[in-house]
Amino acid sequence: MKKTILGLFAFSMMSATALAADIKPAIIYDLGGKFDKSFNEAAFNGAEKFKTESGIEYREFEIANDAQREQALRRFASDGNTPIVMAGFNWAASLEKIAAEYPDTKFAIIDMVVEKPNVKSIVFKEQEGSYLVGVLAGLASKTKTVGFVGGMDIPLIHKFACGYVGGAKSTGENVKVLEAYTGTTPDAWNDPVKGGEIAKSQIDQGADVVYHAAGGTGVGVLQAAADAGKLGIGVDSNQNMLQPGKVLTSMLKRVDVAVYDAFTAAKDDKFEFGVSNLGLKEDGVGYALDEHNKALITPEMLDAVEKVKADIISGKVQVHDYMTDETCPY
Repeated sequence: MKKTILGLFAFSMMSATALAADIKPAIIYDLGGKFDKSFNEAAFNGAEKFKTESGIEYREFEIANDAQREQALRRFASDGNTPIVMAGFNWAASLEKIAAEYPDTKFAIIDMVVEKPNVKSIVFKEQEGSYLVGVLAGLASKTKTVGFVGGMDIPLIHKFACGYVGGAKSTGENVKVLEAYTGTTPDAWNDPVKGGEIAKSQIDQGADVVYHAAGGTGVGVLQAAADAGKLGIGVDSNQNMLQPGKVLTSMLKRVDVAVYDAFTAAKDDKFEFGVSNLGLKEDGVGYALDEHNKALITPEMLDAVEKVKADIISGKVQVHDYMTDETCPY
């Protein structure tokens, strides 16, 4: 009997090991690095949570330039890594090619749709989360002028901006939104000095709340707002703690959940291909409320933003998606 139990135990351990060996997860970050305090770091946090809970290690790589994309992706695929998660829309062109070359490898890309049978595309309704922080900005502003600093000047970031404008202006017709971008190349994601300069310019024009959707550049935006005694709004990760008491809130984009779920689904043999579009209803976006900003958000502001959130989820309030027609009606 004892031998039988030991034999079963050994078999179960072998099975668990074999199951774990069936997935070799990997994640490749976008430019700006995994510790950008924003988008990439959210992806890293999701991978770390998976490793902690499952005990399964993952591979990772931080690219230094665009030329490394295809090389890194092919290297991971040829080494048998699966699933391979890519953080950022800029991976699309390389993925189109590599996914076709490695049809048995599972891929997931965040922020872009790649229509291949072995690819999971994860996109977000950033306009919905941005609308909520826009409501909070409009209600918090004393000057009724608020700012937006985007990173790379592309439709995806205009999607953030448009939702923010809609939310801010919903609090009053007299609310003005200043809007600017840090560049037209990937360097725009990692230029905190320029981000700070743009934020200061908007503050000089009367903005007393400035929201950024600019990756690592946004650290400079939040710093400039705090230095001027104004309020910043973070993005992607919860950035409230970067300038405690000076960050009104952060628009949460659950990139961490996307990475964690992709790895977990592969581990559980439930990985699904196709497109996932995550908004407020799916808890894919939201806003941050914690000990660092709770004193900044009054009960009246909280009631207002929660009502808008419920109305968006129910469909009573429709937030325009800039990427559907590249216009912003607000």
